[in-house]
Amino acid sequence: MPQRQTTIANLTGLHARPAALFAKKAAASGHAITIARAGEAPIDASSILMIMGLGLSHGDDVTLVGDDGSDQILDELVEMLESDLDSVPA
Repeated sequence: MPQRQTTIANLTGLHARPAALFAKKAAASGHAITIARAGEAPIDASSILMIMGLGLSHGDDVTLVGDDGSDQILDELVEMLESDLDSVPA
């Protein structure tokens, strides 16, 4: 299973709007993708509520894991997490 590790770059973490953008992209991919903070259980990356429940802050390290064939979407999701999602137009 492909996986990626990255660090949350958004200065305000994954609050409602950034979490929604991230979850929407994960859901639209059609792949089973999880996100987890180091040492914690992985959660469904397409669920905004579960993502917000992680309470991810700026600088937190996370791991994304996808099913077979999810390499491209994992790269795109990492790119999102490594950017300022608050500056992305709605």
